[in-house]
Amino acid sequence: MPLRPDDLQQITTRTLDHYNQRAEDFREGTRDHDVSQNVAALLRHIEGPAPYAILDFGCGPGRDLKTFAALGHLAIGLDGAQAFVDMARGDSGCTVWQQDFLDLDLPGERFDGVFANASLFHVPNQELPRVLRQLHAALKPRGVLFCSNPRGDNEEGWNGGRYASYHDLAGWRGLMAGSGYREIEHYFRPAGVPCAQQPWLASVWRKTAE
Repeated sequence: MPLRPDDLQQITTRTLDHYNQRAEDFREGTRDHDVSQNVAALLRHIEGPAPYAILDFGCGPGRDLKTFAALGHLAIGLDGAQAFVDMARGDSGCTVWQQDFLDLDLPGERFDGVFANASLFHVPNQELPRVLRQLHAALKPRGVLFCSNPRGDNEEGWNGGRYASYHDLAGWRGLMAGSGYREIEHYFRPAGVPCAQQPWLASVWRKTAE
């Protein structure tokens, strides 16, 4: 059954409450996660000279914002959780927008790249095409979207106080192609272990013409 507006509001409120209540534990638990492979995957496919304008979509406490800024790029964060927004602003010194993923207000053709690391899986399936098109519109022509999400069998629902959608490669490809993107590459994480032990699907996409 389609999710109604009040269902979507409940999904947003409960998921953000989950993160707001656990923000410090989340920061400490993810501070040392090595996502350099993902950062490099985004940056190597952006065309033109650096520095690049990067939107860190679902920036959390700001770990990756700091990385992009330290590399000389013009990084802006976005998150719906107030606690994360405050942390990211303080830790990174970057501009951080507080917007929930189902109510975005993004500038047109502003960014060379969007870094959606472990964030888009919180968007319900029925809303994903709309959100992906909004990110598409925020990218410059031929801009690049990186995304990393936990893999699954195209199911969705509540998991530990958070709403989550889990896609396989074929399902994710269909969503992205239908939203105006061309695949550049994909890989599974973490590297160096059998596929059955790689729960994350990372992929890189180029904005195609309208």
